[in-house]
Amino acid sequence: MAETRTATRVRLAELVGALSLALDLGTGQPLEHELGVCLSALDLADRLGCPAEERSAVYYVALLAHLGCSAVARDVARWVGGDEIHFQSGVQVIGPAANPREVVQHLVRRVADDRPIPERVRLVVKNVTQGQRLLELMRASVCDGAPLLARRLHLAETVVMALGQLMERWDGRGGPHGLSGEDIARPQRILQVAHDLVTIARVHGAQAAVATVARRRGRGYDPQVVDAALADWEPLLRAAAAPDAWERVMALEPKPVVTIAQSALDSVVRALGDFVDLKVAYLHGHSGRVAKLAACAATAVGGSTSDVADVRRAGFVHDLGRMAVPNGIWEKAGPLTDREWEQVRLHPYYTERILERCEVLAPLAPIAGSHHERLDGSGYHRGAAGGRLDAGARLLAAADAWDALTHDRPYRAALPPEQARGEMEGMVRAGTLDKRTVNAVMDAAGARPTRARQGYPAGLTEREVEVLHLIAQGRTNREIAEALVIADKTVDAHVQHIYAKAGVSTRVGAALFALQHALAE
Repeated sequence: MAETRTATRVRLAELVGALSLALDLGTGQPLEHELGVCLSALDLADRLGCPAEERSAVYYVALLAHLGCSAVARDVARWVGGDEIHFQSGVQVIGPAANPREVVQHLVRRVADDRPIPERVRLVVKNVTQGQRLLELMRASVCDGAPLLARRLHLAETVVMALGQLMERWDGRGGPHGLSGEDIARPQRILQVAHDLVTIARVHGAQAAVATVARRRGRGYDPQVVDAALADWEPLLRAAAAPDAWERVMALEPKPVVTIAQSALDSVVRALGDFVDLKVAYLHGHSGRVAKLAACAATAVGGSTSDVADVRRAGFVHDLGRMAVPNGIWEKAGPLTDREWEQVRLHPYYTERILERCEVLAPLAPIAGSHHERLDGSGYHRGAAGGRLDAGARLLAAADAWDALTHDRPYRAALPPEQARGEMEGMVRAGTLDKRTVNAVMDAAGARPTRARQGYPAGLTEREVEVLHLIAQGRTNREIAEALVIADKTVDAHVQHIYAKAGVSTRVGAALFALQHALAE
């Protein structure tokens, strides 16, 4: 299995940097785009004379600016016809400071532009007529989800607060809280200018970026920040284009360096898993279940303490590469096209790329990146076979396969345990999965206790937990009512009680609460 690190402390910047790479994939940006934005934002913070604490917040906010975007991937995909990544890549260019005309133009250009004209027209009309309501919902969801995830990453409250203000504008025309002026945290105001300057320049050229930022001065952007940026904008763009962005960002990590104990690493990598699981409703809780099952099986086959820790952590982060694939593909009920299947086949590759950049997670990359490999070489992304797959990779592949079989997918319902066992044994006979690890995984799955919990977090009742579990699966109120055989109004009352107790205001926030407290599994 992977070599285990022995350091007692782990640099938080490494973990945040790795997550920023996943955010690049999920928003349709080149890898290391947000790292470049971070370098530009730090330069701008220095020009403005930001004190150390504020500069530190700029660093982390820049890397995680779009942390809440996975929370709305499902809604955006349904809104725009399936490919939310293609749509988001354009949204990143126009930014929240764009005027309504620019937003409408983007909708018309990008919505379902690979679909037949009648379908495109239908979606554009729907977006124009329902756009404001949907935009408000997504703003609230993004700004609900990002702070919840940020706290689980042990980030400072100054960072948490700023991440919840991504969609606010200097003139108060943003959302969801309608903040304006200096009520918006300065790190967020700095980021907005740096991000849009860099992103627009990459797509449309430097002069277009400068003109756009100048035009939005005093409307979307803080005038003081704009003036500092445009006084000498070329160094900001050069900083963002640095070829060694990862090394530069790590070297500029704020002092004092923020670290977490090695013993707390599991909680952070679990948060990374929950982050990506949030992208697709039917996957809520998937990474956590796979991690626990693989670790239990690793213990059963005699793995050392470090081996078990490696496979558990690899389980938490094995699907980070899913961010690179549009939700319209993950949620497709019918057969995938060759192009769609090729995108799916690449997601373990992206997982491996992300983990390799982070020193503390790099030892997990070979295991996590092999979770779809098969002993006969029929898996992906490498088509590795036999001796090239170590015990950790084999365990993770078996745990991932079992969890997929025993939970709903768009193309089939969850299989009963006995039928799933038959499918797994069939894969062993076909030579695709290892018999010893498959048996360990199935034994672990059957042996897991079903003890009733003694109390629930935030004072939730048993019925509220049942409702929360279904919310985390992406069910509507009507679907929850049908599943629990209760009235729609009763469901709505439960949902409001859950929001109040969990301290959230959206279904995204509720789902994250469920994931954090293992109530979505």
